[in-house]
Amino acid sequence: MLKKILNNTLFRLLLGVVAGLILGNYLTESTIQVVLSIKYFTGQLIFFLVPLIVIGFIVSSITKLNEGSTKIVGFSLLIAYLSSIGAGFFAVAAGYQIIPFLSIPTSVDSLKEIPQLLFQMDIPPVFSVMTALVISLMLGLGILITKAKELEKIFDQFKDIVILLVNKVLIPILPFFIAANFAILSYEGSIEKQLPVFLKVIFIVIIGHFIWMTLLYSIAGFYHKTNPFKLLKHYPPVYLTAVGTMSSAATLGIAVKAVNDSKVIKPSISNFTIPFFSNTHLCGSVLTEVFFLMTVSQVLYGTIPDLGTMVMFVVLLGVFAVGAPGVPGGTVVASLGLISNVLGFDEAGVALILTIFALQDSFGTACNITTDGALSMIVDKYSEEKV
Repeated sequence: MLKKILNNTLFRLLLGVVAGLILGNYLTESTIQVVLSIKYFTGQLIFFLVPLIVIGFIVSSITKLNEGSTKIVGFSLLIAYLSSIGAGFFAVAAGYQIIPFLSIPTSVDSLKEIPQLLFQMDIPPVFSVMTALVISLMLGLGILITKAKELEKIFDQFKDIVILLVNKVLIPILPFFIAANFAILSYEGSIEKQLPVFLKVIFIVIIGHFIWMTLLYSIAGFYHKTNPFKLLKHYPPVYLTAVGTMSSAATLGIAVKAVNDSKVIKPSISNFTIPFFSNTHLCGSVLTEVFFLMTVSQVLYGTIPDLGTMVMFVVLLGVFAVGAPGVPGGTVVASLGLISNVLGFDEAGVALILTIFALQDSFGTACNITTDGALSMIVDKYSEEKV
């Protein structure tokens, strides 16, 4: 039992937070340099793996589609994108209404100065995340159209290697990265005031998840002309599995079974849409990321980005959400370039959003895969009318 708890990813992430908060209070100007070096090195490894993760998951996923189902595939991509940016705009509207009233401390006058790195080793990614996404789409569609089975097998094997790297490299070092981030924040002296705010924000975001789930299932039920509860009542085990594993992949089998048991959607549709949406529909993660980014911006920079910037960010984030890998924190990791370039976040902002997002990622994943059922209902009805 103890070994199972120690091996739980969520437990390790929480342990990293606690360890970092405690350690930060005992760091000196010399020892903080060691922590900074650990944070830099682990961060470099994580960012190096991101493009590989995108290619590994996306190419293999596309090659498994049916070439003749282009209308259904296109429609599925469209509604996955619309749901994601819809959740993002919902979060933006809520953020402007709620965040200013959370009494977020923004003063940095008393923060300690962070010294330079003791040790720095750069591990630049092979290419950017956007390049990886475009390569993935082109290669995946090319393999699908030309029926290049040997190349498909190669990318299936590459995906297996990527999964190994995620499980043996990324996930094990993530708690150290998080611990280092919180140790630095604790050393600076600001985290004690900020943490209660983020606990409130996590609670607000979870409420937002259920509001979005209710909206999507209401739309799906109206369009499908079926009571959505006939499908939704089979989803509690799926939701709980996603919360416990923080993984769409780990939840996929039970999700397919739940949909098939409901008999609301034709198996020929659900057997495609549920796996497909598990990789392309991340509305819960988008909703969470947008609200958290607005909060982090208020905490670190004293202001929320203007509406025009947030609209541009959400529209672009929807593209990254469709192509994000279905691994813990995949949406945030895939959109790091947007966070830096569009919102102007520095390294401290990126590290904080990665940390806070990771702590609630299980609930975002649960929202993602639960709402896949609603989109599958919509695709099922569309296939009857258009295909």
